[in-house]
Amino acid sequence: MPDATTVPKRILLIGTLDTKGEELAYVRDMIAGRGHEALTIDVGILTGPPFVPDIGAEEVARAGGASLEELRERRDRGAAIDAMIAGLRRVVADLHERAGFDAVLGVGGGGGTALATAAMRELPVGMPKLMVSTMASGDVAPYVDIKDVTMMYSVVDVAGLNLLSRRILANAVGAICGMAEQNVPDAPDRPMIAVTMFGVTTPCVDAVRHRLELAGYSVVAFHATGSGGRAMEALIDDGWFVGVADVTTTEWCDEVVGGVLSAGPDRLSAAGRAGIAQVVSVGALDMVNFGAAETVPSRFRDRKLYRHNPSVTLMRTTAEECREIGARIAGQLAGARGPTVLVLPLGGVSAIDAEGQPFHDPQADRALFETLCEHAPPNVEVVEVDAHVNAPEFASVLSDHLLRLLEETGHAVH
Repeated sequence: MPDATTVPKRILLIGTLDTKGEELAYVRDMIAGRGHEALTIDVGILTGPPFVPDIGAEEVARAGGASLEELRERRDRGAAIDAMIAGLRRVVADLHERAGFDAVLGVGGGGGTALATAAMRELPVGMPKLMVSTMASGDVAPYVDIKDVTMMYSVVDVAGLNLLSRRILANAVGAICGMAEQNVPDAPDRPMIAVTMFGVTTPCVDAVRHRLELAGYSVVAFHATGSGGRAMEALIDDGWFVGVADVTTTEWCDEVVGGVLSAGPDRLSAAGRAGIAQVVSVGALDMVNFGAAETVPSRFRDRKLYRHNPSVTLMRTTAEECREIGARIAGQLAGARGPTVLVLPLGGVSAIDAEGQPFHDPQADRALFETLCEHAPPNVEVVEVDAHVNAPEFASVLSDHLLRLLEETGHAVH
C-alpha cells in the first residue's frame, strides 16, 4: 500500500479479456488494493468479456478502421491483430494526450504481447511500461525496439490462476505500482547534450563529456549499436537535447556494408531536422560489426577481421567502402537546418586504427577524409585535426566547437 503522502496513480491495464479475463481481473483488483486505479482496455475479439472494461474491444476495433463483428466473421487472426494494433495505438495515444495516465501494464501470450507492446512503443521514454508475457524469455527486440519497455517472463502460460501465476502477477503489480509511485522530475535540471560512443572511442567521449559537464550541461551517452543510434535520433525528435556531440558514427559502416549494428538510413538526420547544434565526427568508421566469428558471411571471410570478444567480430572497412560511407554521411548532413561542424581526426578513427594497431590503414582513412571534404555541403564547416580520435587535443577541439555552436544558438550556460 502507498503511504499517506502518495498520490493515487492511474495505471492502464491492457489484455485480451476473452481469454485472459480471470487473470486481468486479479491484476485489476490488486492494483486497486494498493490504492491506485486500474483503467482496463480489452483487445480480445473472440467472445464477450467476463467483466465490463473501461474501453471495450469494439471501440479499439473502430479506431483501427474495422468493426468487431467483421473481425470475428473473417476469422483471420493476422488481419484482426493488425486492425487491433492500429486501433490500440490510436486509443492509447489519444488517452495519454487527453486524460493522461501514469503507467501501463500488459498481460498476455504472443498476440496480447504484440498488441500491448505496440501501444507501449507509442508512449514517451520514462513512462513506466511493463509487459508480462509468455514470449519474454526469447528475442524481445520486436516488442521493445528502442523504448523502455520492461519484459517479465510469465514462466507458466497465462491460462488460469494458480499458485505460480498468482505470485508472478502479484510481482508484476508490485513492480508497475512501484514504478508509477516514483517521483522523478520531468524537466532536466541542466540543458542536455547527446553523445555517441563505442568502446574504441571511449577516451574521446569521456573527455568531451567531462568538458561539457564542467560547462554546465547534462551529457547523455548512447552506445552506437544500431538501437542506440535510433534511440538517440528519436529522443532528438522529441526535443530532449540542445546539442549533439556525434563522435561515433560507426553505425553507417553496418548500414553501407551489411553489418549487424545498422541504425538505418535515417541516422544523422534528427539533429538536422531539429536545427540544433551538432558536431559530428568519424569515430569507429574503420569497422563493420558481426557476431561470433562463425557468423561472418562467407563473402567476407578473407577480409581483415578482429576478434573483439567471443561474441563480436569486427571487419576493417576498405578504402572503397570508406568513400561510400563518407558520401552517405555528407549527404545526410546536407539537410541540417542548424549549425553543423564536421571534425576529422587525421591520426585515426578508433583505438584499433592507431599506428601499430590491427586496423591501422592510412589509405582507407585518407579515402574517408578526402570524400567527406569533397562532398561536405556548404552548410557544414569541416575541421581537420592532426591527432588521433582518442587524443586529448582532439576532444578539446571537438568540445570547443560544440560550446561555440551552443553559444550561437542561445543555449550557452551562464
